[in-house]
Amino acid sequence: MAISEFEIKRTESILSKFIEKRRPPAHVRDQVDINFRINGQSVEIFEIRPVWNDPSTISEISVAKATYVKSQNVWKIYWMMSDLKWHLYEPAPTVKLIEDFVAIVDEDTHMCFWG
Repeated sequence: MAISEFEIKRTESILSKFIEKRRPPAHVRDQVDINFRINGQSVEIFEIRPVWNDPSTISEISVAKATYVKSQNVWKIYWMMSDLKWHLYEPAPTVKLIEDFVAIVDEDTHMCFWG
């Protein structure tokens, strides 16, 4: 079962505020930027930048993902390892609120999301 429309709007609002706070200055956004997407039960935060050897091609680099598990009423937190697969974020694998996910990604105590 998908996230409710109300929860989607609430999540979009929270993530939009987070992205605006973390975005690089306007004059470098054509070189590096961040954004998010909601796909089904998951929210993904990603970095956007041109490919180093072909600046006309834009790449998206995954930063963090949270997937809502309705049966448990939790968000599972994932980070992208060097093997390019999502791994459960072991210091805090689940949170109750999307705000808690955003706070963990923003703080990045273990340097898993922003390096």
